[in-house]
Formats: sequence, C-alpha cells, structure tokens
Amino acid sequence: MLSLLYQEGPSTEGIFRRSGSAKTCKELKEKLDSGAEVDLACESIFVTASLFKDFLRNIPGSILSSQLCDKWVSVMDQGNNEEKIKSIQRLIEQLPRANVVLLRYIFGVLHGIEMRSEENQMNAFNLAICIAPSLLWPPVSSTPDVESEFTKKISSLVQFLTENCCRIFGEEINSLFGEI
Repeated sequence: MLSLLYQEGPSTEGIFRRSGSAKTCKELKEKLDSGAEVDLACESIFVTASLFKDFLRNIPGSILSSQLCDKWVSVMDQGNNEEKIKSIQRLIEQLPRANVVLLRYIFGVLHGIEMRSEENQMNAFNLAICIAPSLLWPPVSSTPDVESEFTKKISSLVQFLTENCCRIFGEEINSLFGEI
C-alpha cells in the first residue's frame, strides 16, 4: 500500500483528500481482512489511500499512542523548532518499534507527496488536515469543541512532522523505498 502511495501519490492531485469508492473500499477491506490476495495496483489510488487511512484508524490506541496524547499535543506549544524536534524524537523513542518503522514509511510517503505539491495540490498543511485524524486521537471522547481544537493541534503537529521529517527521522527517509 505504502509503496503504491509513494509511487503514485506525488503525481495524484488531491491524494488523501478525495475518497475512493465506499463500496470498493468495503469489498477490498473484507478481502484484505480475510487474508485474500488483493492487487491494489488495479484499483484507483484514491481507494488505496482510503484503505490506508482506514488501516491507520484501526490501530489500537493509534500509531502515535493515545497514552502519549497530551505530550504530542503540547509539542507545538514549545519554543523553537529545535526544541520541538527534540521533544518529538523523545516521544518517538517511547513508541513500540513497529509504530516507529511504520511512521518512518508514512512520513517518507508524505514527504514525497509534499515535494511535488505544485503538481498534486497537497502541501504539508493539506496532507496534515487529511491524515492527522488517522494518526492520533484522544483516549476518551469529548465535546465537539474540544475535539475540533484537538484536531487543529494534531494537524499542526503532523504538518511540522512532514516539513521536518528528514531532521526527525534522518535523511535516509528519502531512500526508504529504494529505486521504485
């Protein structure tokens, strides 16, 4: 999925913003969940992006860990970019290894898409608005106003992560997918 998004996402206008066919997504999700072979290359890239966001939303406790929610939310309130980056790196160290590996690939994809934002209309801000709600959510439900404020803060964090992913995850993030 990520490989396909890495290949096609940068040249696809509105990737992650436009939804794939709900019927197709549901059918493919059922096939994937049952362990059946699925050739996503034969599907719309928007279906793949929708399935990927659904996958992220179904990670128990979220990929960024709802237990660390308050700490993630407070990162953007810190001083300069260096302090934010150091705080993010400390939080990443507290995540399970599988989450960290997946995050590196996610931000490798987002970075690749952002680098061609003039073509695809998906700069770091737009990507963050679309993907942030799938990466972290509060451990308990709250009022719509609180959730709206939370979403803004997490979107700001994801935008920062996308714009600074090479400094946060290392320059090798540019070569995670090799020569596809």
